[in-house]
Amino acid sequence: MVTELQYPSPFKTLISFHLLIEKLEEMAKSDVDYRSNYAKSLLKQVENKPELIEGIQDVSFIKENESLIRDLLSDLFPTGLTNNEIKAVTLPFVNFTFNYTQRFRKILDAAGMTFDIEIRDFDEHQFYLMNCYIILNAYYNQKIDSRKPLFYDIPDENGIMNHYRILYNADFIEVTPTEKMVPLTQDEINLLIDNYDDLELWKEKFPPHSWLLKGFGIVTLVDVTVESAVSNLKTNLLKTDTEKQDFEESSEAIFKSIFRIKDVRIGFTKYDEVDKKFVKPPFSENKIISYLLCNLEEEKCDGVLCNFTLDTLIQKKQPLIVSNVEDFQSNVLAERLLSQNVKSCILAPIVKEGSLLGIIEIASSEPRALNSINANKIDLIMPYIVDTVERSMIEFENLEEAIIQKEYTTIHSSVYWKFKNEAQNYIKSSASTKDYIFKEIAFKEIYPLYGQIDIKGSSDKRNQTVKTDLKSQIQTLINIVNEIKKLSNLMILDQKIFELTEFLTELGLPLKADMEQQIQSFIESEIHPLIQSAKVNSTLEQNIKSYFESLDPKTGMFYHSRKDFDHTLSVINKKMASILDEKQIEAQKIYPHYYERFKTDGVEHNLYIGASIAPTIPFDKMYLNNLRLWQLQALCEMELEHHKIKETLPFVLEVTSLILVFSSPLSIRFRMDEKRFDVDGSYNARYEVVKKRIDKAYVLGTQERITEKEKITIVYSHDHEEKEYLKYIKFLQHKNVLETAIEQFEIEDLQGVSGLRGIRVKVVNDMVVEKKYSYQDLLDELN
Repeated sequence: MVTELQYPSPFKTLISFHLLIEKLEEMAKSDVDYRSNYAKSLLKQVENKPELIEGIQDVSFIKENESLIRDLLSDLFPTGLTNNEIKAVTLPFVNFTFNYTQRFRKILDAAGMTFDIEIRDFDEHQFYLMNCYIILNAYYNQKIDSRKPLFYDIPDENGIMNHYRILYNADFIEVTPTEKMVPLTQDEINLLIDNYDDLELWKEKFPPHSWLLKGFGIVTLVDVTVESAVSNLKTNLLKTDTEKQDFEESSEAIFKSIFRIKDVRIGFTKYDEVDKKFVKPPFSENKIISYLLCNLEEEKCDGVLCNFTLDTLIQKKQPLIVSNVEDFQSNVLAERLLSQNVKSCILAPIVKEGSLLGIIEIASSEPRALNSINANKIDLIMPYIVDTVERSMIEFENLEEAIIQKEYTTIHSSVYWKFKNEAQNYIKSSASTKDYIFKEIAFKEIYPLYGQIDIKGSSDKRNQTVKTDLKSQIQTLINIVNEIKKLSNLMILDQKIFELTEFLTELGLPLKADMEQQIQSFIESEIHPLIQSAKVNSTLEQNIKSYFESLDPKTGMFYHSRKDFDHTLSVINKKMASILDEKQIEAQKIYPHYYERFKTDGVEHNLYIGASIAPTIPFDKMYLNNLRLWQLQALCEMELEHHKIKETLPFVLEVTSLILVFSSPLSIRFRMDEKRFDVDGSYNARYEVVKKRIDKAYVLGTQERITEKEKITIVYSHDHEEKEYLKYIKFLQHKNVLETAIEQFEIEDLQGVSGLRGIRVKVVNDMVVEKKYSYQDLLDELN
């Protein structure tokens, strides 16, 4: 064998020139003297080399007879074309070549001696079947069209990958069977044609070395670097995010092939049409940088571009080509590009239907490497870039919509089906001439559950922090003005100190509604101008500077105690809401139900469960019982979590928990004007009245609020509700979730509502939550 094949093959291969020599023998008989003499001369040279006809067994023979073989192939490899054509001798699909044209030899030399030339994306399966197709067409007279583009990827001396289309000439190849050949019927051939993926079947019908491939082929390469790179870029851009590993590196390699420049980098900047600014793309998870923004996240366009570049890129939406950045007149842009070692660049607007989506940036550290001539290549790839950017932005907008749906609207997944049905009805009617009237979205005969974990005394504590910050700021200003007074004889200073002291005295009383605004206005209009214009020494100057640095940038006032309060409130709300949202995933498995929550000074939640919300699933009140037990456990865990974190927070805030029990089914309706659900009907309004007022209610005949810190209060109206929840409490006491003491009391009448009662029980602060208990667990325990 002349060379070992990369993969198993149905062929035994022999390099032979017997068919070419037969052509020469015919030519030697020609009446044209110069052709006849030429053929006779070549035949004289090869008559002592039987290997050329019988088949070359050793690869060293080709090397030793390189000059003779070149003469033999001179008609097929004209000397005049050797610097133009990329051609060599080979066998189809084999990585063994020789007798290169000069251009081919230069390409391989530039790639380096260690480079192994292999067909791109060509595996054992394809190799074996391609050889089988040759047999089927040549011997069995089949007309199998197996043509597919084959490519060599060969780097040049600069490491730029060039791509070459492979063309084979098999005129001098002969296919003959060996003793291992398996004869095939047409039915067997049809079976093979219908089973491309069954490699073992093909090997059974075409065993290895069962056919002889004798002769030589000619491989011709066509440089398709730009076309192939564009195709690769298109494939790269169509990949999903999970497939886009090393996206930037692979894309830059493709751009290097397109522009044939060793040093090419790519960037992208998103354009915000509303605010007329450049923004780093939010969807770019592949570390594509922005050369226009450098290290900034966003910037107004006129902060980056001058009048000329602004007009070119933004107004006219034309590419900006800078062949030598050092000579460029736009100072800001030139400085920014040079700071990133960009010496030449192409900034091309990405435009879709007249709208500017962003700027694709092609950069090089070599001056004039990118210029107005090769900039035209951007037209080849721009359609794919436009589609990719548009698709990415649509995906980002969908993500935004999903976040809005999750965080800001009340269209919960449990009721989404009904909104979807109504939307589909609207779409179906769009072809009609009549205007579609949306039906109201309502759910009847459903059971409500309401609960809250509230910050105890949040309004009073917020007022205290306001007063603390105001007192601290006023005292600081009194000290500064006093120091100024020592350096000046201005009588007005005594007046200002008196007025500040008056405010300080008023802050010792309950905070009035407009007190904060009065003090802020006085300080900004009377005190700040005074201390800013006063003549002071260096020490006092530093004190004044420190004072202004301590002001909140938004309000211009002290924001120290309030900041601790707001941060603490935010952490508690976020933690409580996250626990509730996480546990809701489990609760939906009980029975699909509507869920919404609100963050105020605490976290409130509404649950609605019933057959109308999940009409395809049979409803039973057992699901309601399960959900009530789940709700009680959820509030216990939220209370416990607050107990764990409260000492780590900068401000001490206690919480109280409450559950409102309402056993009568009601209806809810989606309010189109408010974009939220609300109870429907005058009778059901009683439920809403109780919800809004119950946490401020008192135990009947006392001034004691019904809610207390570290305790859960359950408000109900009927004996059967009391009995149900006492079972839950007893069960959770047994599980060491709740303490043993139970308080029961009547609740003062609310406006239009009377007869409410309450149960209050304390959460075990050191409990370890290991398991969530279901209503069935409770029944099993009781039995």
